[in-house]
Amino acid sequence: MNYLTQNELSQLDAEHVFSTYARQPVAFVRGEGTRLWDSEGRVYLDFLCGLAVTSLGHSHPVVAAAIADQARTLAHVSNLFYNDIQPRLAERLDLLLTSATGTSGKLFFTNSGAEANECAIKLARRYGQLNGGPERFHVLSAFNSFHGRTLASLAATGQPEKQETFQPMPATFRHVEFGDISGLANAMDERVCAVMIESIQAEGGVVPAPSGYLEAIRSLCDEREVLLICDEVQTGLGRTGKWFGFEHSNDTRPDIVTMAKALGNGMPIGACWARNEVASAFRPGDHGTTFGGQPLAARAALAVLDVMEAEDVPKRAEEKGKRLSALLAALPGVTEVRGMGLLLACELDHGISAKEAAVACLSSGLVVNAVTATALRLAPPLLVSDTEIDEAVAILGSVLSEMGGKA
Repeated sequence: MNYLTQNELSQLDAEHVFSTYARQPVAFVRGEGTRLWDSEGRVYLDFLCGLAVTSLGHSHPVVAAAIADQARTLAHVSNLFYNDIQPRLAERLDLLLTSATGTSGKLFFTNSGAEANECAIKLARRYGQLNGGPERFHVLSAFNSFHGRTLASLAATGQPEKQETFQPMPATFRHVEFGDISGLANAMDERVCAVMIESIQAEGGVVPAPSGYLEAIRSLCDEREVLLICDEVQTGLGRTGKWFGFEHSNDTRPDIVTMAKALGNGMPIGACWARNEVASAFRPGDHGTTFGGQPLAARAALAVLDVMEAEDVPKRAEEKGKRLSALLAALPGVTEVRGMGLLLACELDHGISAKEAAVACLSSGLVVNAVTATALRLAPPLLVSDTEIDEAVAILGSVLSEMGGKA
């Protein structure tokens, strides 16, 4: 295939695509495993995975074969009819969540994490009003959280700078400090139907929940008869060393769990799981989607789960994450490494710009991103090798040394 030059692509993009992204001057055209190739033929190590999406690496042969076969068979029918793939995927995911929570449930399929969270919010409000009265529709979440870009999921997001352009936000969302259980308790009045929380604030800087925090939220939700929504869009499906991030806490038992990103390994699919009693609050017509759970995306997700289970990706993420974390911590210019499994952030020395470091890494053949002004995020494929980890750390170490990192 003949690819456009970077200049040609930039011009075409500027003329015809909304200017909502501050793109880096690289156009990726091919991927295999942990490697990416750009339109100029340069090779990169991908330690971002399209924001934790391609968790099995690019163009995984099992997933690619499943997508190709399904595309030749049946790509889409509407949810007015059954399809042969969606309930099989629901069963597989419910088995994972039943094991993690101790109770079975049902799933609603979406196209993205934001839509999965939108579904969770609507379901929690519906359940709250049915079981607590018409005023029970408020949702609590944490400052510095990120739950999506739809109007409701943006309102749940605890980052005022992202909301400013779109004020006024829906008025039924409240935010408290992440980790502050007394603040959460004070905000949880009789109008609150749910708490929406991340086990790791991934977009907020890769900040894990403090020890005991999720358990305390669960206890408080039980006491006040409030639902607990765990947003596992970035942490779900093995990345943290467990199938779901909330499993690192004892007896958390969410009522609703959202996921996306890793589920399709690049195919757009998300899901909202709820325990049976909560799921029953939705009736036909209460919620819907044109593409969610279509055969093509669902078949990709089934193949992803096949590979994840065969490769025991939670165990791999735990083991490789320990290696990566230890190597990162020894680098000049790194003052802290935080996160779990293969979702990590490096806090950098004072005076080192994470954005500039990410750009320099890209120029040196390593894809990472500045998750905050002072921290780099690394989320490589869960099948990453020791050799690839060593290579990536060497590139980052060289970049940080040139930027003045202290040994």
